[in-house]
Amino acid sequence: MLHTDHADLYIVNTCTVTNEADRQARQTVRRLIRQNPQSLIVVTGCYAQISPEACAEIPGVDLVLGNDRKLDLHDLLPDLIQGKLPPVLVGDVNEHVSLPESIIESCEGHTRAFVQVQQGCNQGCTFCIIHTARGPSRSFPVTLIRRQIERLVLNGYREIVLCGVDIGSYGHELDGEQHYNLATLLREVCSISGDFRLRISSIDPSYLDTELIDVLAGEEKICPHFHLSLQSGNTLILKRMKRRYTAEMMYERVAALAERIPHAVYGADIMTGFPTESDQAFEDSIAMIERLNIAFPHVFSYSDRPGVPAARIPRQVPHDIRKKRTRILIETGEKVRDKLFAALLKKQHRVSVLLEKPDKDHPKCIFGRSAEYLPIIVQGGNAVAGDLIQVQITGIDGSRLIARPALDRYNTHA
Repeated sequence: MLHTDHADLYIVNTCTVTNEADRQARQTVRRLIRQNPQSLIVVTGCYAQISPEACAEIPGVDLVLGNDRKLDLHDLLPDLIQGKLPPVLVGDVNEHVSLPESIIESCEGHTRAFVQVQQGCNQGCTFCIIHTARGPSRSFPVTLIRRQIERLVLNGYREIVLCGVDIGSYGHELDGEQHYNLATLLREVCSISGDFRLRISSIDPSYLDTELIDVLAGEEKICPHFHLSLQSGNTLILKRMKRRYTAEMMYERVAALAERIPHAVYGADIMTGFPTESDQAFEDSIAMIERLNIAFPHVFSYSDRPGVPAARIPRQVPHDIRKKRTRILIETGEKVRDKLFAALLKKQHRVSVLLEKPDKDHPKCIFGRSAEYLPIIVQGGNAVAGDLIQVQITGIDGSRLIARPALDRYNTHA
């Protein structure tokens, strides 16, 4: 729903991963209230779960709904409309929280479809509040996931993205005789008939064992692009973050994956400015980006969150140093990306691209992403958003590649 569209009810599903996410959530809620003073406003999601009072204090908010009750909103609507509900309905997400069982038909506004396979997290990293907001790890049944993907593929989606808060933990709590994990789920999903490709969301490197790597390398439907939740290249910082791996283990696991899939492209979540991060620890993160060829790092600075264990660690890194280090890590990733782009251009490399939308900077061109998640501007032809075509790389435009159709006729079975 665009903010310019009018609705009787607005539901704001919030994030609380950083202080900035909290600020943006409040800003969005206030803007909706200002633009739609007669509408009902419901605030839900992780920020609502963690800070219900802060949400309820915003004038014009009619209901603050926790993650534990989010799926009950439809049943609560009659009482909400009649003003019979208390302003805050937030419970304990560590108690049983139902998973949605309905099948969605489409992901409006997207050419790729997103399928949630897992919620929650058991890890409890010292900097993170998400496990408090989302509760323990819970996995969707394989049969439900399969039915969902079959429906989306039938409806024309050529790329499916499997999502989860801690997707590598998939299946650990599922009952039954069969041993369920992410590897078994991927095998099951890849057995679905149809012309589509499969992408997985951010994954902790500790889950990259031999079984999972075998599946990632052996299933043709799986995109050779992996976004890794690395956080730091320094073992002491990783230990203080309460991560499940050392820097040495991280390098070993990613090297094993790269050996099996040499053409894979990597992104990563990387934090800088964690308490006690020394100059040497920061240098280790720079080296990690370079050594692992992280072409698309998602870099963010440590966010001071009251209540998380890391907030009690002495030697907090000053904000100006965090900002400087963030910029350096981003620039390091850009150098890796530029080197990758130059190599692809030199080889006139061919890739399959899922077209997404007309490119706003290049008339008569369309933007898309390859299986490797490379951002590509496609010149020429009359393909439309949602088409999956083969292209040949012909140039570089800053942070994006330029390509042209590789065949006289579009190959929609790329």
